[in-house]
Amino acid sequence: MKLIIADDSAVIRAILAQNLTKIPDVEIIASVSNGRRAIDSAVRERPDAVISDIDMPEMDGLKAAKILSGDMKIPVLILSENSSAMADARSAGASDFMTKPSLDSYKDGFFSEMMEKLTRIAGPICSSGKKSGRNSSSCAQDSGPFRILCIGASTGGPTAVLEVLRGLGNNFPLPVFYTQHIEIGADRNMVNWFDSSCQNISVRLAEDGVEALPGIVYMAPADRHLEIAFVKNNGHPVIKISDAPPERFLRPAVNRMFRSAANFYKKSCLAVLLTGMGRDGALGCRDICDSGGWTIVEDKSTCAVFGMPAAAIEEGGAREVLPRGRIAARIVSLVSN
Repeated sequence: MKLIIADDSAVIRAILAQNLTKIPDVEIIASVSNGRRAIDSAVRERPDAVISDIDMPEMDGLKAAKILSGDMKIPVLILSENSSAMADARSAGASDFMTKPSLDSYKDGFFSEMMEKLTRIAGPICSSGKKSGRNSSSCAQDSGPFRILCIGASTGGPTAVLEVLRGLGNNFPLPVFYTQHIEIGADRNMVNWFDSSCQNISVRLAEDGVEALPGIVYMAPADRHLEIAFVKNNGHPVIKISDAPPERFLRPAVNRMFRSAANFYKKSCLAVLLTGMGRDGALGCRDICDSGGWTIVEDKSTCAVFGMPAAAIEEGGAREVLPRGRIAARIVSLVSN
């Protein structure tokens, strides 16, 4: 079941995404802050249902529900702190309504009730992962086949990236670009540590003008951006190492790498944003989604710092939110399709 979450509270969006993605065959394909963004995401992604707050800036949930449920025929579950808003929600075309609990009351029972309502309004999920009466799958219908994997991380990143890389197995079929916020002078030692710790995949420090080959990880040098210069006829990217100004005081910047990959690979770009402080990577994730690619961000439950993944969710740049232990298997599944 493909869902869009619309709420002006990043905390609520994160709570909903973290709990719903634990349910088999549920995907959060967009997490946005207002009704206008919910509609824009629904046009691109065609979700099975939208979970929406009412009070949001730019366009509230009731106005969005009229468009989503009316012209677009997408079921809407309104989630509001005001229990008396049920009648207004129904008048706006919402398929169902739930009252928001207090922050410490988002328990299993609440999500069981939510899934019962979503299943009723959007159709049951079959064991194959497809929904009755709808064309839905565990992968984006319009994304792929994937030609590049990009990984971004900051605080706690090396340990997280190591776990993901080890889970990719032998003979990974894509070149991998990796930007890690790192101190000047520490990059080569980190690459050597990765390369000795990952027996299944080679890790190298990215060099300008080098053709990036499948099954090799290219890490951005300290204080330099990792980008794509151009793509060869064989589909392989040629690395560009840039001294362009820092973005949000960061160089290398995950945003810059993600944006470059989105520009060249569009729907064939697969990206993962892992633990880290700040907001780097969030806008890049949204650029990848807007270009038709696919993004996975790390769930709060396994992050050392949830800042960067949370920002990506807030910006509507997270197609999926997964705990670290499930990310590698998901990448392999997406690349194998």
